[in-house]
Amino acid sequence: MKTSNTILGILGAAAAGAFLGVLFAPDKGSNTRKKISDKSKDYGDKAKAKFDGIVSTITSNGKDILEEGKAKFNQAKEDFNTIKDEAKTVKTNY
Repeated sequence: MKTSNTILGILGAAAAGAFLGVLFAPDKGSNTRKKISDKSKDYGDKAKAKFDGIVSTITSNGKDILEEGKAKFNQAKEDFNTIKDEAKTVKTNY
């Protein structure tokens, strides 16, 4: 538990240092704000692309599972009807 806290602390400090480095860089404030805005947009676009990919995969898998379920249901229905017809035949022969 202590190691994970240490790692999280180091990563948090690195992120804060990078942010402060950009914030206090010898550049005009408007340029710095634009850089931050552009990076935020890039991260947002990447996150959206990953999310869309995940949703697409889930949707595709869901459709496949649904089709497989329908096929198994129809096969079970056919098997039931076959057994029912055989039972009727046996009943009429006795």
